[in-house]
Amino acid sequence: MLKSRRKARRNAGFALIETVIAISILAVGLLGVAALLAQLGGNSTQSRYMSTEALLASEKLDDLNRYPIGDPAIAVPTGNSSGSLTADTNATVNNGVLPPEQVDYFDTVSISSGNGNMVETVSGKDASGNPTFITTTHAPDGSITTSTSSTAPAQASDTLTFSRRWLIEQNVAGLPAGVRRFTVLVSLKVPAFPTTFESSMLR
Repeated sequence: MLKSRRKARRNAGFALIETVIAISILAVGLLGVAALLAQLGGNSTQSRYMSTEALLASEKLDDLNRYPIGDPAIAVPTGNSSGSLTADTNATVNNGVLPPEQVDYFDTVSISSGNGNMVETVSGKDASGNPTFITTTHAPDGSITTSTSSTAPAQASDTLTFSRRWLIEQNVAGLPAGVRRFTVLVSLKVPAFPTTFESSMLR
């Protein structure tokens, strides 16, 4: 009887140690899974930002490609390039036909998805140099509405703000004479996700 009590006590001790070891292994495994899920969540968020930047870069390249070849917006008045990818720049352009015009080589785009709509606001300047905000709303039913204002619209809590800069080059080594290269750089203004996207096209 004494032997059976000692054996039962010894077995109970082993069961407690096995339980502690099993809980420790399970805790390490759960911590690993939590870290993996956090990394996957961060990667999917960053991928979403990158895809939005790619869309905005493509949109700006399409805009630049639509200008007539003599338009001041895509002129290269001095040297071999206009604009910058590292700073917000502008220039007064005189193409000899139209009055001199100030051209900005940057803008800011704010995007939100309030009430199921995708709202895009682009800030810039009008022909007189005054601030202007063009807001385009894409509704789920496919309709698009645009409004222009001299004051910034109220922003939703989920608004993302992107900075766009572009560079126009011509007579660059390796390019045929008269061909211009447009390069657009889009950056997300969120310090936690410093993503950028750059795209170019020739015209």
